[in-house]
Amino acid sequence: MKYEIEYIEKIAKIVADNQLTEITLEDGEQAIVIRKEANVVTAPAVCATPAPVSVQNNVTNTAQKEEKPAVQSKGTPITSPMVGAFYAAPAPGAKPFVKVGDVVSAGQVVCIVEAMKLMNEIETEVSGKVTEICVEDGQSVEYGQVLMYVE
Repeated sequence: MKYEIEYIEKIAKIVADNQLTEITLEDGEQAIVIRKEANVVTAPAVCATPAPVSVQNNVTNTAQKEEKPAVQSKGTPITSPMVGAFYAAPAPGAKPFVKVGDVVSAGQVVCIVEAMKLMNEIETEVSGKVTEICVEDGQSVEYGQVLMYVE
């Protein structure tokens, strides 16, 4: 299938208008990839608080690293299945789906990721307590970015 320039321009406009960074369209063995290059600062894929910096000699630092216990898990990460905008509540001003400390059940809606004007409800696959919410309401998220942790 041969793609017309007008069709490609419409897809590029969708990417620009919806603040997407990339879209891929496949038809059999042919594919179109439209990628928007920009100087965008994205959130890290994992929520983490930086470790305090210690000013000591290298021998001491190496010994301390070997003695440290494994980093405690914050729980099971719930990640974004797509690029879009994160919404903690079903509507502006509404009560959030979940907050830190809430107990959730597998299959429960915990947030929304809006992509191309479609509201996609994100459900947890595990039951447990929400230990951390890693993004803020309205923040842009990337595919695979950790949205929250459930322990």
